[in-house]
Amino acid sequence: MDDIFLNDHNKEEFPPAHTAEHLLNQVMVRMFGCERSRNAHIERKKSKISYILDRMPDRKEEKEIERRMNELLEEDLPVTFEFVTRVQLEGMVMDAEEGSPDALLSLERLPDDASDTIRLVRIGDFDVCPCIGKHVRSTSQIGRFEMLGTNWDQSACSFRIRYKVIQ
Repeated sequence: MDDIFLNDHNKEEFPPAHTAEHLLNQVMVRMFGCERSRNAHIERKKSKISYILDRMPDRKEEKEIERRMNELLEEDLPVTFEFVTRVQLEGMVMDAEEGSPDALLSLERLPDDASDTIRLVRIGDFDVCPCIGKHVRSTSQIGRFEMLGTNWDQSACSFRIRYKVIQ
């Protein structure tokens, strides 16, 4: 893979908030057994991200989300990158131990025109996800995670979290 070709990236995200998005996705997957978000708007001042859940989380669970996020930030987990082919990625998923982040990897969300080379972003042993965006080098660079509020849409079973990172 000497000549690595990746798709063009059409966003200029704020790396601390974007890296926090990765962590929040994994926190939600582990706490609620849901999929990673398919609806996120990540910005420097305030970010919004939604999850499809089978029920509305209670206040205690909301506080636990924030606590877990800040615990991960304080752990100073390294953020690393790995380049793999689609075939290698499929093999990684098949070989992954149940419950490991690798077991949740999927080609399903990649755009139809995605390159054969995929960049994986790893955050310690906690999360791994295909992504071409900008990230911090370690979770301590994110600062503090502050949940600004939540909304529950019963008809869509959608739980929206509004948050910001404070450096």
